[in-house]
Amino acid sequence: MTAAAPVVGGPVPGPDGLLRCPWGATGPDDYRQYHDTEWGVAVHGEDRLFERLCLEAFQSGLSWLTILRRREGFRAAFADFSIARVAAFDDTDRARLLADEGIIRNRAKIDAAIANAHAAQALQGGLDALVWSFAPSGRRKAPKALSDVPAVTDESTALAKELKRRGFRFVGPTTAYAMMQACGLVNDHLEACVSR
Repeated sequence: MTAAAPVVGGPVPGPDGLLRCPWGATGPDDYRQYHDTEWGVAVHGEDRLFERLCLEAFQSGLSWLTILRRREGFRAAFADFSIARVAAFDDTDRARLLADEGIIRNRAKIDAAIANAHAAQALQGGLDALVWSFAPSGRRKAPKALSDVPAVTDESTALAKELKRRGFRFVGPTTAYAMMQACGLVNDHLEACVSR
């Protein structure tokens, strides 16, 4: 009996021989650890979801590895992503953040994080309830290859539209979908991936 041919863009063995999504198997250990322990795991809690929303916005146009390697710097700079504390940031905090080499010093993204804290505070029912209300119903077919994983879905488009309507910034459909993947609203680990 011969082994099945590998799927192009499908899972690949990591250093331990286990099949993983390609980005979590062959890249730096940071990616493998994130892939194995965080990506696709359900995230709940106001501040925890706020952190993920902010980090996905800061990642826009950059490598996720850049964000992963600066995550502790982001947490220190943004008061562990406490919505209440970030909403209280003022011009002194903006200046401090723009000078902080431990984060991405992008004025528009920094301003968006602060504005998003204000928007999150104003939500009736909270950020957790709002975000999770856009989780797809039912089970989706597991993707076999990276080419089967969408960048945008109807749900992420609707979530982005609702977040924007409520005053959030830097939350387009692609960013919303990346957050949905990261926070476990969808499971986009490939069909044969050990983390599925």
